[in-house]
Amino acid sequence: MNTPLNLLGGLTAADFLRQYWQKRPLLVRNALPDFHTPIEPDELAGLACEEEVESRLVLERGGATPWALEHGPFDEARFSTLPETHWTLLVQECNKYLPELASLLDQFNFIPNWRIDDVMVSFAPLHGSVGPHLDQYDVFLVQGLGTRRWQISSEPVAADNVIPGLDLRIMREFTASEEWVLAPGDMLYLPPGMAHYGVALEDCMTFSVGFRAPSHAELVGGFFDAVIAGMDTEQRYSDPDLTLQTHPGEIAAGARERVRAIIRAAVSDDAAIDDWFGRYITEAKAGAAVPLDEPLAPAEFQRQFAECDRLLRSEYARFAFSQGPGGTTLYVDGRAFPLDPANTLLAPLLCDRREYAYQDLAQALESESALKLITEMYNCSYVEFPYET
Repeated sequence: MNTPLNLLGGLTAADFLRQYWQKRPLLVRNALPDFHTPIEPDELAGLACEEEVESRLVLERGGATPWALEHGPFDEARFSTLPETHWTLLVQECNKYLPELASLLDQFNFIPNWRIDDVMVSFAPLHGSVGPHLDQYDVFLVQGLGTRRWQISSEPVAADNVIPGLDLRIMREFTASEEWVLAPGDMLYLPPGMAHYGVALEDCMTFSVGFRAPSHAELVGGFFDAVIAGMDTEQRYSDPDLTLQTHPGEIAAGARERVRAIIRAAVSDDAAIDDWFGRYITEAKAGAAVPLDEPLAPAEFQRQFAECDRLLRSEYARFAFSQGPGGTTLYVDGRAFPLDPANTLLAPLLCDRREYAYQDLAQALESESALKLITEMYNCSYVEFPYET
C-alpha cells in the first residue's frame, strides 16, 4: 500500500525503515494535514468511565502524591474535581471505539500489521504530562488538538535513573538534547529506548500509535508454556541402558545427553514455533470479539453480504497469516485456520485490508470452503457488516 507522501516528510517508506526505524527520531511537520480530532475531550472522559475501557489518570499535582496514578473506569464526577493544570488522561485501544482511528492505522501499513499494538489517546490541560520517561517500543505521536512541547534526550538512561516510590517509571534526571512544539497534524516518531518528555502548552490531545515488542522472556516463556500444555505428562525420563558408575553422585554424560535430547526435541520443530507465534501474536490484548448469539448459515451470510456490499474487519480481532512449506495459515484472534491451496489468496486479502466490498470476495466465495471460512469469521464477530459497528 502506498504511504501518503507527507506522512513521512517526503521519505519513501523504504527510506524511513532504513534510516529511522528503531534508530533515531523523526519529526514530520504537517504529516497528516487533514487529520481532525475524531473525539472531543468530554467524549474521551466518557470512554474512560466505561467498564471495558482501559484508562489512566496521571496527576503531577493535585493527587495524593506527586505523579499519582489512578486507574479507570472512573466515575463521571471525578473529572469535575480535577485541578485546572498538571494532569493527563490516557485511554488505550481507542481504535476499537472510533472507526476514524482504525482507519488511521492504515497510514502505517509500511510496518507489518502484527507489530501494531493500538492507538492510545491522551488529553491534557496546560502543563499536563506523564513525566520524562522512556518506552521499550516504537511510537508515532500525532498531535490532534492544541500544542505540546516534546523534548528528547539522546543520552543512555541508567537503570536507577527513576524517582523512587512511584507507580510510574519517571526519570529523576532528564537533560533535553532537542525539543519541538507540535501543532495539529504534526507527528513525531520515537524509537525504543529514547527518553522523552511531553508537556501540554494548552488543552491538547495526542494520538499515539504504538507497536508491539514482546520481550525475549515473554516469547520463550509463552512458547514453553504452550509446549508444556501439549505434552504427554505420562512420558518420563528413562535410562534402560544404565551402566554402573564409579561415582554415584555424578550426573554422567549419558544422563546429560538424554536430558538435552528431551529439551531439544521440544524446541526443534520450526513449524510448531511458527504456528505458536501466529496464535500468540493475534491474541486479543483485551476485550476479545464476542460470537453472535444467532449465527448465520453460509448461504444466508452470502445473501446478506451481497445485499450490504461491504464487510469490515473488527478491531476486536487481530489478523495475520504465514506461508511455509506446509501451506498458508490464517491466524485470527489466537486461532489458526489452515487454508486449502485454492484459497491461499484469501489470507493477504483478509489481512491487508480493513474493509471488503462484495466484489473483492465474490470469486473466493464460489469455493464452498472459503464461504464456510468467511461465514465463520462473521459468526465469531471477526468481521461485521457496517450497520453493526
